[in-house]
Amino acid sequence: AKAEAAATPGGWLAQILDHHRQIESRFAAVKAANTAEARRAAQQDLALILTGHAIAEEAAIYPALAADKQVGHAELAYQEQAAAKMELGLLERLDPMSQDYLDKLEHIRGAVAHHVYSEEGTWFLELNEDLDAAEQALITQRYSEEFARYTGKATA
Repeated sequence: AKAEAAATPGGWLAQILDHHRQIESRFAAVKAANTAEARRAAQQDLALILTGHAIAEEAAIYPALAADKQVGHAELAYQEQAAAKMELGLLERLDPMSQDYLDKLEHIRGAVAHHVYSEEGTWFLELNEDLDAAEQALITQRYSEEFARYTGKATA
């Protein structure tokens, strides 16, 4: 709620919050799919938004965190996102209708939820408060460009 209140419409934080909600809904869609084909298609949608979001954060937001004296948070965030991308790759090797698949999916979802909680709870709120208007605009543009470059989709 604090992050939502702090976000400027169209700004980097608002875009990230929107992507976090989209990622959450994509996890639910994968789990809810009732055929192997539908689950794989939903998994591909999840991977596209999650990876595009991660790349955009890694290119635009985490360097800003490091510059804002949050180097430890930036390093942890990079590590967590690398792990999530690796786990998504491992998920592809499992039978999409198996319990192992659902267990791995839930493991990834839980890790991503924890990551999101850290970002929205403190890290990004502090960053948002510390940036001047020019830095806000630069980070917003960079985040938007990187997300669009990977996904082919403009951000909100």
